[in-house]
Amino acid sequence: MQFSSQEDIEAPIEEVFAMLAEFDAYERAALRRGIDVRRGSEDMAVGVGMKWDATFSLRGAEREITLELTEFDRPNSMRFDADSQGLDAVLTIDLMALSARQTRMSIEMELTPKTLPARLLVQSLKLARTNLTKRFSSKVSDFARAMEDRSNRARMA
Repeated sequence: MQFSSQEDIEAPIEEVFAMLAEFDAYERAALRRGIDVRRGSEDMAVGVGMKWDATFSLRGAEREITLELTEFDRPNSMRFDADSQGLDAVLTIDLMALSARQTRMSIEMELTPKTLPARLLVQSLKLARTNLTKRFSSKVSDFARAMEDRSNRARMA
């Protein structure tokens, strides 16, 4: 199952990529939401091979996920591979400079079940595809606007 969305951001591509690569901020945000996040290697430089293990509660059950940064092509793209109890996910973020001050961000997420329970989960998600696609696009749009706002504030400071 695949979700995708794209947004145009009023900020230079290098600035957008730098904001996307602020992994410490994502870790802190996850911790504030009650997700236990552990980075695979604290001293590793930002780039391919970074890993995170996360544990969280979803629908009353403890879930674990392993996330790895498998592609890091500054300032064009990032790819994350995730594995969680029978379900694989690939998240790809591509950036394209539209002009010196505008960037198009494309985000694609693909879910692949490996077990029967995961297949049942993905099948149930397919039934709600329209709603989930709208929610995914809305979250990507909110994220893009937040990056745009940060860029504007930094420029004004």
